[in-house]
Amino acid sequence: MGGVSGILGTLAVVGGVLFLAGIAIAVTSVSQGRNARNGALLAVVGLVVGLLFGVISQGILIIEPTQVGVIVNTFSGQFESPRRAGTSVVVPVLQIYYIYPINQQQYTMSGSESEGAIRGNDAVQGRTIDGQEVSLDITVLYNVNPEKVNDLHQRWQTGYQDNFVRPTVRGLVRDVVSGFRAEDIYGDKRTEMENEMQTRIGERFDAEGLQLTDLLVRDITFSDLFRQAIEQKQIADQEAQQAQLRVVQRVNEADQLRAQADGERDAAIARAQGDAQAIVLRAQAEAEALRLVSEQIAANPSLIQYLYVQNLSDNVNIALVPANSPFLFDFSSLAEANSDFVPPAVPTPEPTPDATNSSGG
Repeated sequence: MGGVSGILGTLAVVGGVLFLAGIAIAVTSVSQGRNARNGALLAVVGLVVGLLFGVISQGILIIEPTQVGVIVNTFSGQFESPRRAGTSVVVPVLQIYYIYPINQQQYTMSGSESEGAIRGNDAVQGRTIDGQEVSLDITVLYNVNPEKVNDLHQRWQTGYQDNFVRPTVRGLVRDVVSGFRAEDIYGDKRTEMENEMQTRIGERFDAEGLQLTDLLVRDITFSDLFRQAIEQKQIADQEAQQAQLRVVQRVNEADQLRAQADGERDAAIARAQGDAQAIVLRAQAEAEALRLVSEQIAANPSLIQYLYVQNLSDNVNIALVPANSPFLFDFSSLAEANSDFVPPAVPTPEPTPDATNSSGG
């Protein structure tokens, strides 16, 4: 599509060249006393061709896919519907157009001299609610809303980046920072601050015909005094945490010793209870045994004598003497006689003939 516009523009230039060449030829012919008709004809043709293709080239509007066109009626000042990608026709002089990019754009404000739209320290300076000065490097990613491009052009025209984007972002960033404490921004509320910035800037952009894609807080710089105070506080917090950890460790050790002592005490108590129960059981068993013995002795009084005899030593000799015997005995002689005494052999009975015969039969 861009080639068509280029060709028409080239033809318009060719017509202009022919017009100038015809004028030159006509002047030369007149100066030499010749007929200037050919030169005049060539000049007329060149003029017609140049005007024709120049007007045509101005009336053809070619818009790229990453662009949108704003069409304004020069007589009424009214806006037509935005022209999207493609080739369209505009009436030269009656209509004028402005081309806006709709692809993603970015605007960076940084404290580094090698970054940002403006060289040098262009970071956003803000002051927190507790009076601390903060410097922020900000990048906004945005694009023109094709549906609201007429509103954007009416308010800001093509200078929307310098006239709207930059001052709006800087002002809203300062407003949001002023609602936070420096220590919170330094700590866990930085994300909350960034989200609030993005919300407020996105709403403001949308009202003006822009769409905010993302807001990046690339760096936050605090004053040297504040950084030193934060570092000292962090050191103090770490020391307090370590002290608390040591206390917890001592408490745990005490709990372990206490638990060990409790365990040993419970074990000793359990052993004592076990020994006491064992003594009780033994005593009960012995009592039961004595009761049974008492019952047997009561039933059989001679049992004591029997047990006495059973438990005598093997080298003790016993002689049974009647209790009412009038005689005196020499127990030594009786013992010797008892040791020399050989019991008579008991004869083995012989079988009777009848028994033999009966067994043989």
